[in-house]
Amino acid sequence: MVVEHRRAVRVLLLDPDGRVLLLHGTDPAEPGTTWWITPGGGIEPGESPAEAARRELAEEIGLTDVDWGPLVAYGTAEFSFRGREYRQEQWFRLARTTRTAVSLVEGGADEHALLLAVRWWTVGELRATGETVHPRGLVELVARVLTEGPPERPVRL
Repeated sequence: MVVEHRRAVRVLLLDPDGRVLLLHGTDPAEPGTTWWITPGGGIEPGESPAEAARRELAEEIGLTDVDWGPLVAYGTAEFSFRGREYRQEQWFRLARTTRTAVSLVEGGADEHALLLAVRWWTVGELRATGETVHPRGLVELVARVLTEGPPERPVRL
């Protein structure tokens, strides 16, 4: 099977209470399978990770007024979506907001139809949930950022 390689940026968006925003997603090729992910998506040609993070946050939840922080993590994700296989290099950019009333944008982009909900999660809720949360290591990253601040260099997830 052909694996499509792509670059992406994810946003580790925190509110004043230390909660992280996650999006509830699904894959139409796998009915009934859902997961939680940070906002973000593919980096377009000629776009920097910072530009992609701003664009994706605006496209997915309509949020443009955030305090941007540094890149805090990176990693590779392998997954299937709509019957296609992907290998994704991804970077996680820290951002903070005081605006906690957010919702999915009713956009025309095909990927947005596969997002079901948004939710702010505490570290405790993430540790206790039985639901699928991507990437592995997200809860530890959030806990570290909240207790120690952003890492000096991005950590590997």
